Amino acid sequence: MPDVKSEYILNIQNVSVVFDGFQALTDVKAKVRRNTIHFFIGPNGAGKSTLMDIVCGKTKPTRGNVTFYPKDRSPMRLTGMKEYQIAQSGVGRKFQTPSVFVNLTVAENMMLALKGHKSIMGCLFYKMTEEEEKNIDETLRMVDLEAFKDKKAGSLAHGQKQWLEIAMQLVQKPDLIMLDEPAAGMGKPETFKTGRILKEIKKQYSVIVIEHDMDFVKQCADVVTVLHEGKVLMEGTVDEVLEDSTVQAVYLGRGGEHNAEH
Repeated sequence: MPDVKSEYILNIQNVSVVFDGFQALTDVKAKVRRNTIHFFIGPNGAGKSTLMDIVCGKTKPTRGNVTFYPKDRSPMRLTGMKEYQIAQSGVGRKFQTPSVFVNLTVAENMMLALKGHKSIMGCLFYKMTEEEEKNIDETLRMVDLEAFKDKKAGSLAHGQKQWLEIAMQLVQKPDLIMLDEPAAGMGKPETFKTGRILKEIKKQYSVIVIEHDMDFVKQCADVVTVLHEGKVLMEGTVDEVLEDSTVQAVYLGRGGEHNAEH
């Protein structure tokens, strides 16, 4: 039997959630391996965002548990913990819309992320340690923004703002980072570069992605879990998932109009 603690970073166990009589998720099971990029895909309303909300503590499941296995620490049952406690324990989440401070420089945004408990003014007058500066530089290098360190975040292109926000999560050194449609609104070159950045990130971190762009999924997914109507339809490699006739029916049958939107 493999050691769950060493092999996996997250174990989603039989999670169900009901909102006002509506069954949003039913008995969802998934395990996320360390240092992988694990995609959750599915048509609109499949339950992807609800599942991420449960992992990060925004929503409480009606049934089931989520167990987190941080590096060099004891396993943690995330179910029942508060959002801020989960974030402090090493689970980062980036939402679809970038929320950077456009009037601050890239470096100041990073410092603010690092010192989340300080006020903006407190951050601007704070003298960083050598170690903190090194952490910021290394993280910006990972997302290819080192050259933009002293530029105002508002002057960045859409894709660069997304990469900055990923960096703002990574600078806090989470064990696991969850990304909500990181390629949304990007052209092909930016999307491809985002895939390259995620492959670089997974060398140090574990990554969960919610995504609609199948080319992006093909480029960088290690494991894909397909959700449909709140249930796990299947899980496997990209090739296994794309070759599955049921998945094809969901995406290309009734879900055809969904593909046209994205």
